[in-house]
Amino acid sequence: MKKLIYSVGILLITSCATTDKKSSYSKNSSNTEDATKYATTITAKDLGKHLFIYASDEFEGRNTGEPGQKKAVNYLRDFYINEGIASPLGGKNYFQKVPSAFLSSNRRGLKLNDSENVVAFIKGTEKPDEIVVISAHLDHEGVKNGEIYNGADDDGSGTVAILEIAQAFKKAVDAGKGPKRSILFLHVTGEEKGLLGSKYYTENPIFPLANTVTDLNIDMIGRIDDRHKENPNYVYLIGSDKLSTELHNLSEKVNKKYMNINLDYKYNDENDPNRFYYRSDHYNFAKHDIPIIFYFNGTHADYHRPTDTPDKINYELLENRTRLVFYTAWEVANRENRLVVDKPTK
Repeated sequence: MKKLIYSVGILLITSCATTDKKSSYSKNSSNTEDATKYATTITAKDLGKHLFIYASDEFEGRNTGEPGQKKAVNYLRDFYINEGIASPLGGKNYFQKVPSAFLSSNRRGLKLNDSENVVAFIKGTEKPDEIVVISAHLDHEGVKNGEIYNGADDDGSGTVAILEIAQAFKKAVDAGKGPKRSILFLHVTGEEKGLLGSKYYTENPIFPLANTVTDLNIDMIGRIDDRHKENPNYVYLIGSDKLSTELHNLSEKVNKKYMNINLDYKYNDENDPNRFYYRSDHYNFAKHDIPIIFYFNGTHADYHRPTDTPDKINYELLENRTRLVFYTAWEVANRENRLVVDKPTK
């Protein structure tokens, strides 16, 4: 009789422990079926449709403050209006103005015209004050010596990725499956001039930086570098473990769960001479101890050349990498607990 009571007791304890473990897991996990349903709306076809426009000659290389860049920001604004994705600034104002005086105070001594960051917003259902930022830079090199630098990979690829991610989240919202946390879709200007648009945003944030959970930054995800010609299903991840162990682990688990892309951390090495961690817009968030991930395909022969054109993009890879960012944002936005910053710099 004692043995039976003991066995039942052990069974109950084990059952409770298992239930608690499952409960804890479920609090920090999202619905896989829902995530997959909306991720599959991100397609190579739609990414290509956007990119062949966004990186066309009509946009004149999207140089900061120049007419081609104005066409680019109008294209982004019109997309969000047509999709019914709101502006955090209210009404049809999707532009965070970045004044010439700020842009022209850059270290290179360049005199730049007024420009703008483009912002769109989906409000969270349960934790609306906590913000997940998904960023990419909207600008490129413009026209040099009569040649247009289209910047299809740099960073047309990241720009159109955000459009598709935003559309996927909006479809979820329309179906009553909106994210628990709010998401800010942030297209920044002046990256090529020294990370200026993201610097302006972090110094003049629309939402308090203290409420910003993470920045997932996308800068060049449409090509293959020489290192991966034999195995192109890869993406470089930079910075995922710098500030938050939780973010890094979540990123790894999301990839294994949904995509199985080769996550290459070569450029995450502090001793890497390229110092890519410091060279894209995520860094202005990281400086404020906001956890970041930088998604990057590495450089190639067309990097910062007029030959970086949309016909050279691998759209299947662009689709896969964009879906990875979406899944990661989905998990971060829907988990019960906010990401912990366990390795702050300050």
